[in-house]
Amino acid sequence: MIDALRFVVLVAAAAVALFGVVTTVLNRPPGRPHRLLVGAFEALLVVQAVIAAARVFGGVQLPEQSTFLIYLLVSVCVMPIGLQFATAEPTRWGGTVIAVAAIGTGVAVWRLEGLWAAGGV
Repeated sequence: MIDALRFVVLVAAAAVALFGVVTTVLNRPPGRPHRLLVGAFEALLVVQAVIAAARVFGGVQLPEQSTFLIYLLVSVCVMPIGLQFATAEPTRWGGTVIAVAAIGTGVAVWRLEGLWAAGGV
């Protein structure tokens, strides 16, 4: 995986989580800013997933390749699901739902890096 992209994704995850917590504290339901921020974050995740999948299917051998691919899929799916839950019934807690989804995604990306490093790539 690309170290600079991984760093950007982890910083973006922290920014989305912080934004979610701040909007919860300010008692604001999720709206357009949440959708835009999650969309931008999701775009980064998709770019990372496409690059990593291309490298894995292009010949990079990892000791736990199926686990890596599952984490890759999870990293892309969590944020849209979290946004759907957050906006289904817009209350002040929607920001917290988005924050938790961003933290979970950040952990998945961190785990992806560990699995990638275990392969010696």
